[in-house]
Amino acid sequence: MREVHTDSIISAVESLFIDANINLSQGVFDALDRAVEKEESPVGKEVIRELINNANIAKAEHMPICQDTGLAVTFVEIGQEVHVVGEPLSEAIAEGVRRAYKNGYLRKSCCDPFSRKNTGDNTPPIIHTHIVPGDRIKIVALPKGGGSENYGEVRMLVPSQGKEGVKSFVLDMVTKGGPNPCPPIIVGVGIGGNFETSALLSKEALMVPIGQRNPDPATASFEMDILDAINKTGIGPQGYGGTVTALDVHIKMLPCHIASLPAAVNIQCHAHRIKEIVI
Repeated sequence: MREVHTDSIISAVESLFIDANINLSQGVFDALDRAVEKEESPVGKEVIRELINNANIAKAEHMPICQDTGLAVTFVEIGQEVHVVGEPLSEAIAEGVRRAYKNGYLRKSCCDPFSRKNTGDNTPPIIHTHIVPGDRIKIVALPKGGGSENYGEVRMLVPSQGKEGVKSFVLDMVTKGGPNPCPPIIVGVGIGGNFETSALLSKEALMVPIGQRNPDPATASFEMDILDAINKTGIGPQGYGGTVTALDVHIKMLPCHIASLPAAVNIQCHAHRIKEIVI
């Protein structure tokens, strides 16, 4: 049994959220570079170049890529041979988020649903935990902006709607969002499980690296089919029109009830902020 003190977790979470909000990953930079080449609209090309320039300025000046520095979403994999020592894990993660948004000068966007009173420190964070084999802790920070999150949805389709029903649902959400999620977007699709797991699958799908296909050939083909359909909508970069509305589509699936076809869509903006660390 290996002991990990929550001081290490607090420090890791603080660093992750600051890093995620300031330094766009190389994989996203590469995807945007490819998008410039694919985009057929001159205006669209110029918009993508400006997005790349913006991300480069953020990195050089050590400032947030976007004013919306997101709700603090974390995915934590805890090895079953790890004993966490110190305060409760959820409190340690919250403290790491609190320090990140204070010390990193990141906008606090967490508020009461009705009074809209800000919590003041971007807590409580949203935490998803999984117990896995081994003696390590993996933490993924996914600061999620409101503009893209607002166009996520779960629909309980019926089995007869099949793949075409799922595809139609995804296209409906992308079209409904238009320029608001700040395209070019990344689209996570969760299929199967039940009501709540389909939503979680769609968010987990956003953690798949851009360009990486589902290991199942049929599902991988379905991802590309949806991506092609999205890019034919003509929404284009930042909604100015063009041929690159999405950088990628990722699907995660689970078996479901014989009477149901749960499906969920979660959209990520062009500033795909995601960082991870293994302790």
